[in-house]
Amino acid sequence: MSASYVSYISVCVKLRQLLKSTEAVPTLKIPISVLVVIYKSNRDVLLIERADRAGFWQSVTGSLDALDEDLALAATREVFEETGIAVDQLPTDALQNMHQQIEYEIYPEWRFRYAPGITRNIEHWFALQVPADTEVKLAPREHVAYEWLPYEDAAKKCFSRSNGEAILKLFS
Repeated sequence: MSASYVSYISVCVKLRQLLKSTEAVPTLKIPISVLVVIYKSNRDVLLIERADRAGFWQSVTGSLDALDEDLALAATREVFEETGIAVDQLPTDALQNMHQQIEYEIYPEWRFRYAPGITRNIEHWFALQVPADTEVKLAPREHVAYEWLPYEDAAKKCFSRSNGEAILKLFS
């Protein structure tokens, strides 16, 4: 990540914090995110369908809330917000940093969520192993359905190529 990009993100975070204090203005996203592949010991993977795009299936994803937010804490927060799964109630090694990050172009139709000029996002991959009987409670404003699928099928069903790659990497 170049120094100029980091500086630009810092400016965006300051702008985001300023705008956050104004109720009528939506909060801008930070272009740094986490992706969490949730799976069971039988290698079934959880996919969730986006509420804003029918047929767009994915793993848990979400942007950092602050530039200095710990990545594992962001992953934990996003998992709970999107699925109701409390990572802190699982064994301490259940959430694993996959030590993989990618940079990708933000879909043009979603760029309004970011500061003007932001077109790329850096995503950090995590994996979360959950018990077979884990209950999923979706956030209905974000996701409308979920499925547990064998990992190969889950990788194929993801709308994002990199999400599929994260699933395959986990089981390689």
